Amino acid sequence: MKDAIDSVPAERSPAQDSYANRKLIRPSLSRNDHNHGPQSMSLPMPMNERRDRPERGDRGERNDRNGGKKNTPPEQTNAENFYYQKQMQSKTPMVVVLRDGEEIHGVIEWYDRACIKVNRTTGPNLMIYKPSIKYMYKEGENSRK
Repeated sequence: MKDAIDSVPAERSPAQDSYANRKLIRPSLSRNDHNHGPQSMSLPMPMNERRDRPERGDRGERNDRNGGKKNTPPEQTNAENFYYQKQMQSKTPMVVVLRDGEEIHGVIEWYDRACIKVNRTTGPNLMIYKPSIKYMYKEGENSRK
């Protein structure tokens, strides 16, 4: 008899009945607490709750793969070195035009980061600083003028 009395619900107001079948709303957790443990992985996420994205600074793995800041290009692309090597090996007669307009004819013997050495048949060999070079071209290509 006692079981029958306990199983009968007490009188409720109509306002309480409307809240009885609603889902429980989980409180939002701080960024440090969620998505970092086995508990959060096992709990299902409600469909209507928006999942927080990590801040840009928190996405360390993306910055490692070309997604973040672009890396600065290398200081030296080796294109200049390749060009000098090719001209040295084939002993191509070159014309080096300096900033003041002087033209130097000769073959590049060696190069450095700061200068090149030009062997000339008509005069002494010259070491020319790269900043003083305006441009250079192969001697047979002087049809530019």
